[in-house]
Amino acid sequence: MKNALHRFKPDVYMARLVGLLIIWMILMAVFQFDRFYSVISFQTMAAQFPEFGLMALGVMLCMIAGGIDLSVVGVANFTSILVAFLIRDMAEATGMLPVYGIPLAIVVGILVGAACGALNGILISKVKIPPILATLGSFELFTGIAIVMTGGRAVSGLPLQYAQTMAGRLFGFIPMQLVTFTVVALVLFFLLSRTTYGTKLYMLGTNANAARFSGLKTDNLLIKTYMLSGICAAIGGLTMLANYNTARADFGLVYTLQCVLIVVLGGVSPAGGKGRLGGVILAIVVLQMLSSGLNRLPYVNSFLIPLIWGGVLVAVMVLNHFTENKKIKVKA
Repeated sequence: MKNALHRFKPDVYMARLVGLLIIWMILMAVFQFDRFYSVISFQTMAAQFPEFGLMALGVMLCMIAGGIDLSVVGVANFTSILVAFLIRDMAEATGMLPVYGIPLAIVVGILVGAACGALNGILISKVKIPPILATLGSFELFTGIAIVMTGGRAVSGLPLQYAQTMAGRLFGFIPMQLVTFTVVALVLFFLLSRTTYGTKLYMLGTNANAARFSGLKTDNLLIKTYMLSGICAAIGGLTMLANYNTARADFGLVYTLQCVLIVVLGGVSPAGGKGRLGGVILAIVVLQMLSSGLNRLPYVNSFLIPLIWGGVLVAVMVLNHFTENKKIKVKA
């Protein structure tokens, strides 16, 4: 238990993120104080980041296990489209959702995400397809099915009840998207720090062969992990559906790069076995702050943002590489 809790203590990665956040907050105070430092601005950011933040949490789990999940955006859009059809069908007669409508939509979305994640887990654990290829292929599969289902068009004409509930304000102030993200993060924290699942996951990511020889059922663990990632992605899709009150097969395509950037920036090792939930959550907040700040700068073209994220990802990977090598030399 102490080892599990140790993973959540501050380290060099979190210190780096805190420093970056402080510098960025100072810059925004100098150049965009009125537009950035307002209640509406922070409420908007709190409603935006759960979309990709939830997907990033799923990617984190898979990367700790020594794999990766590049299908999260495809799962999210596929789930949102299925749930959008379900909601529209339930409201077709009266234009209003029945009492059980929203709970049913959430349960169906979670089940769809779990099924998609299970497919990824089976391809990786049983068929022995490398995670990057399996999840990239399933991303194309889920996206292709979504395009066929919608004909490439948006699924719209949905009743406002779902959006008003899932994207409303708790106590008139706290965005429900933030509440959803917090609940999922707490569940993952419990799983990683208070159950044997977390210990086994880190063992698998540290040394898969040793974990297998020690009697760990690695195939089942991988399937569970990718199912959890699929559920996180599906909840992200449900959040996108609430934010836009419409669903498309091509929503959030840039989120794949952002999720990987967040997880690496948060200190999760691409080789597996290392990473903290706290670091990933802090990275999500920092990335949202950076994105919102850049969008408010008039001389920064929005088309440059993917270029910036790609450059930051490469820079962080290089910096992490030298950080790990330095730690190894110190220990030696």
